[in-house]
Amino acid sequence: MGCSVSTSSRSTCSSGSRGEAVSPLCFEIGFCGTKRTKRTFSDHVITLQNLPSVPNRIFTNGKSRTSCIFTQQGRKGINQDAMIVWEDFMSEDVTFCGVFDGHGPQGHLVACKVRDALPLKLLSSMHSYQSRQNGSGGACLKGNLKKSDGSPEDRLNCLWKETFMKSYKAMDKELRSHPNLDCFCSGSTAVTIVKQGPNLFMGYIGDSRAIMGSKDSNGSMVAIQLTVDLKPDLPREAERIKKCKGRVFALQDEPEVPRVWLPFDDAPGLAMARAFGDFCLKEYGVISIPEFSHRLLTERDQFIVLASDGVWDVLSNEEVVEIVSLAPTRSSAARILVDSAAREWKLKYPTSKMDDCAVVCLYLDGKMDAESDYEEQGLSSATVQSNHSGNAIETDDGQKTELYLPRNFTVRSSEESDSYGRVAAEFEGNVDAVSTEDQNWSGLEGVTRVNSLVQLPRFSEERPNP
Repeated sequence: MGCSVSTSSRSTCSSGSRGEAVSPLCFEIGFCGTKRTKRTFSDHVITLQNLPSVPNRIFTNGKSRTSCIFTQQGRKGINQDAMIVWEDFMSEDVTFCGVFDGHGPQGHLVACKVRDALPLKLLSSMHSYQSRQNGSGGACLKGNLKKSDGSPEDRLNCLWKETFMKSYKAMDKELRSHPNLDCFCSGSTAVTIVKQGPNLFMGYIGDSRAIMGSKDSNGSMVAIQLTVDLKPDLPREAERIKKCKGRVFALQDEPEVPRVWLPFDDAPGLAMARAFGDFCLKEYGVISIPEFSHRLLTERDQFIVLASDGVWDVLSNEEVVEIVSLAPTRSSAARILVDSAAREWKLKYPTSKMDDCAVVCLYLDGKMDAESDYEEQGLSSATVQSNHSGNAIETDDGQKTELYLPRNFTVRSSEESDSYGRVAAEFEGNVDAVSTEDQNWSGLEGVTRVNSLVQLPRFSEERPNP
């Protein structure tokens, strides 16, 4: 089931500063041409079972050397968002970050599964590349390329694109054949980044988003959107779905939310064009192929924010950058951003159920403040425990003037039913140990994510011939 990869034998390559060029393929995995001991899978193995003990990897509310992360359950049932920051991912200057937003009856399990397994697949793919290079006597790309081979930066870009494509494909394949996880009508978004020196590589599907806070020529903070919300009404997405006999339209009571529907049934109404899982729609144009992009960071770039649509539904890119940049401490930025989103949900949509929120804030200068103690941030131990467990917390609305906020447009503004199915089993990180026999899901009562799905399809009757 799981991937495993060797992570021993640290590279001696220099990472360089953010504004300077570095040896692009100077990874721990042996791209530098220096004489190294041959590494094997038995050196130090990372599997799904021992992931929680891996150093410099955080996936619950907290902070690391360069980041802080925070998630809060909404009002629709179990928290289906997941997040991760993994520092020293391949070498000391490589960091992996991701946010995953599940939907459907088992969306919370899918999101956690992808959070745990996808980074391992990226590692495994890079390890395979290393093995091929070692087998063919591959030389270091630095200063050893002909013009026809392209620059080292181009080669690095192509390598990471191939790695993201293969890893996302393998992840979806694993979900399809998973023995204990039904992903037929459940799935997850993914927005993932790998930062290596000044290089930023991004792969993403669905409508979770990544933005960057950067300084302009005047020293003012500006918001730069790094990813595109892959909605079904984007021309290229809609064209592909319709060619595959899927349907794209919005419901009358939410005309701003385009959805994907089966050709023979008004279900499931998925509010995104790409996702892991959701195999009921994979024959009808929904895909798990990620969009990929590369960006060279500069000294003006300050931080990156990854978040689920629970944040983007109520806060604009500019507001998110302002909130993070004005946070009293860096370690509190993610929590303050989630609290701000919760207040906006109450102000903007008092009759709607707040969505789950998950936030990753990665600071590009590699520094964090020393004031990381929760008590110093004004949080009681009871509040910390409540937040850490993923339970929704009440926030003080206060007196605030209502402003127009550009939204992610996946909010159902009408009054929703309070009867939502709940998962009986607690999920502790390993989905294989979770039994789903006691989970009773029927119709809308089983869909805790009505923003992403409208209803489950009915396959009891024969499908009409297309």
